Amino acid sequence: MDDAILHRTEAKRDRVIALTQDLIRIPTLNPPGQFYRDICEYLVKVLTPFNFECKLIRADGAPGDSDAFPRWNIVARREGTRAGPCVHFNSHHDVVAVGEGWTRDPFGGEIEDDKIFGRGACDMKGGLAASIIAVEAFLELYPDFAGAIEISATADEESGGYGGVAYLAQKGYFDPSRVQHVIIPEPLGKDRICLGHRGGWWAEIETKGEIAHGSMPFLGNCAVRHMGAVLERFEHDLLPALAARMTDMPVVPDGARSSTMNINSIHGGQAESYDGLPAHCVPDSCRIVIDRRFIIEENIEDVSSEIETLLENLKDTREGFDYELQEVNRVIPSMTPKTAPVVQTVAASISDVMGKHPSYIASPGSYDQKHIDRIGKLKNCIAYGPGELELAHKPDEWIGITDMIDSAQVMARSLERLLLP
Repeated sequence: MDDAILHRTEAKRDRVIALTQDLIRIPTLNPPGQFYRDICEYLVKVLTPFNFECKLIRADGAPGDSDAFPRWNIVARREGTRAGPCVHFNSHHDVVAVGEGWTRDPFGGEIEDDKIFGRGACDMKGGLAASIIAVEAFLELYPDFAGAIEISATADEESGGYGGVAYLAQKGYFDPSRVQHVIIPEPLGKDRICLGHRGGWWAEIETKGEIAHGSMPFLGNCAVRHMGAVLERFEHDLLPALAARMTDMPVVPDGARSSTMNINSIHGGQAESYDGLPAHCVPDSCRIVIDRRFIIEENIEDVSSEIETLLENLKDTREGFDYELQEVNRVIPSMTPKTAPVVQTVAASISDVMGKHPSYIASPGSYDQKHIDRIGKLKNCIAYGPGELELAHKPDEWIGITDMIDSAQVMARSLERLLLP
């Protein structure tokens, strides 16, 4: 293969800058799910001139979907001139809350040196823009290609993807009969291929007590103290056990090679929204939400039963202890083999563009590959895109312009390998 596709992609530097800025300036905040249709309609205007058939799809009835904040997705497809495989680039268009600590306009798309700043620049509007210019460069050089190309921008990845890729997978959009190769341009490094991710299990634990006057706590049963006993067992028994379980998956960073658990939230007693003086009450309820990330060598049923066993042991040994345990969500680990066609193709393209072999990683958290794998039954899927994972969700988030061009060249070269005779 010659370097024409690389030169054509490099020539689109101004184009990728403008696209990324435009995307950042549409504040698709999740929650609550703002401006989802706006960004989909913008992408229709971008893709229609390249003869894509664009469909706007609302995830009716999905978690979070409402008339006030409908969950809109776009799937754009360009057919080739003859039969062949379909290559699909999937990016999520939602971004997380801005948070504190910004020194720039989070939706300004400001440029300094080789960086574009803004919420979602890295995660993952820069990756979306890179995939678009890769496809544009390919189509300009090779309008007579085999198969099909799809580009999607989907909702709610930041809250699980159920109003986006999960919904589309349920409707057959990722059926292996219509899509054969999927690349998700998440910010995992331009010279790395992400093969999959750990699993996750989220649950709410409530400890129960009995309300009484705070001046006579011995007449009540303090649910907060019971939760303290739960947390103590976590600290002394569960967390050390999890840290000792290591995976053979190439999870990054190294700390995520083991099983982990985070306490997402805790609340007991009087509602936090009340601004007056506290009532004199013994709390009769305390709740925590746990975020348990598990490795592929673990079984989801063992993950949940381990927590239940710990709580049952406390119930047997601690006077007055009672609880409820409710699962909130579960995600099974996903892992694409190195021998998969899309892995081999992108690896060869990285070698072409960057003159080095890629490293292979797995993500500490899940992303939309889980739905393509489990619901769509499509295994030939990876995450590959520009950006540094550590910048995601941080203040002054940014994406490197050169990194976007380099990644776009890899994607364009991969299209050559997959769709040209």
